[in-house]
Amino acid sequence: MKNIKYLLIGVLIYSSSTMAQLKAVVYQDGAQILNGFAIAPTKKSTQKPGVLILPAWKGIDKASKDIATDLSKLGYYSFIADIYGEGNYPKDNAEAGKSAGFYKTNYTEYQKRISLALEQLIKAGANPDNIVVIGYCFGGTGVLEAARGHLNVKGVVSFHGGLGRDKTRVNTPITAKVLVCHGADDFFESAEDIAAFQLELRDTKADWQMIYYADAVHGFTNPEYGNDKSTGVAYNAVAARRSFEHLKLFLNEVLKK
Repeated sequence: MKNIKYLLIGVLIYSSSTMAQLKAVVYQDGAQILNGFAIAPTKKSTQKPGVLILPAWKGIDKASKDIATDLSKLGYYSFIADIYGEGNYPKDNAEAGKSAGFYKTNYTEYQKRISLALEQLIKAGANPDNIVVIGYCFGGTGVLEAARGHLNVKGVVSFHGGLGRDKTRVNTPITAKVLVCHGADDFFESAEDIAAFQLELRDTKADWQMIYYADAVHGFTNPEYGNDKSTGVAYNAVAARRSFEHLKLFLNEVLKK
């Protein structure tokens, strides 16, 4: 009986020591306080691959925390960026739309907040030359700005992100590899914006791929959005699973482990 007791204690100690946990990280943009989350991989490697996560338009949520935890189990350092900052978190969709709209228009400010989060990912242990940025909805727009802003990342992955941009902007070479996971029935992205986005990637000689998921609308990765497609924002379990597998393939190809 005593031996069984010690064995159980040993298992509990081992489990707690190998279980990755999110850690709150306070950082700043000037006087603005930012609140992100870092997590280390359960199995570390000399290559220290890192993934920066840009949340949807309401800021850090359960979905972003879940993906960070999942990635830690696959061997990646992860950091969830706080784009808005303390005191500026949206309380509803109207506020979220206004806040996200500001950063979409003032894209250099968005790029700056992403860059600051990248610094925190590196401080948490990731190799600065072995990082990918992923994002969802508003965050999916952000990863494209990371690529356009020539941040030091190996690749970017956009899940149901906004693809439109100011048509007066000049195209510049995109060196980061690009994966776009898009709902085939997402009516928030016009055919015109999609065509312009793909033309931008061709003109900039980017290494890119865009995958469409049948019967999927905006927000298809998040179970909290429900299943009513008519609203334009809904969860699709098949598309969510497939896009996660495509993410894993992309990370395995782009990052050293």
